[in-house]
Amino acid sequence: MLAFLLALTTNAQTALPKVYDEDVNPVEQIDQAVMKAKSEGKFVICQVGGNWCPWCLRFADFIKKDNVIGNVIDENFVFIHVNYNPKKSEGEEKTLLAKKMLERLNNPARFGFPVFVVLDEEGRVLHIQDSSFLEEGQGYNQEKVLRFFRNWTPKAVKQ
Repeated sequence: MLAFLLALTTNAQTALPKVYDEDVNPVEQIDQAVMKAKSEGKFVICQVGGNWCPWCLRFADFIKKDNVIGNVIDENFVFIHVNYNPKKSEGEEKTLLAKKMLERLNNPARFGFPVFVVLDEEGRVLHIQDSSFLEEGQGYNQEKVLRFFRNWTPKAVKQ
């Protein structure tokens, strides 16, 4: 019994907060982020995934805890978590919205999840980043993540 309680406590301590809003219209979410990015002179980064994806939640936690990465994001991007649920049990309306969202982002699901889509201030897809290239062990590598973000800032792209 003690081992079970210890395991339960450990699991509760390592549970990551959910970051994807499963009720928002993902296409509208992207459009609003593009409008905000345009007004601020930034690009948009869409982290496509879901609360069902442990690697998605790990990445969200990773960038939240890293001030250097957080500053690069804040200065250059409107960063959004775009929910995608591959289960068809969500209903026809959500399935159609998910399909429309994936088409809008040039079908990034082929890279797995999370996947990052960089949009310019007009909403055009500039780059799709396979997150596996940013991983290290059971987490993410700061140097690789910073390189990805820095290479896709408005300043870097428009040189």
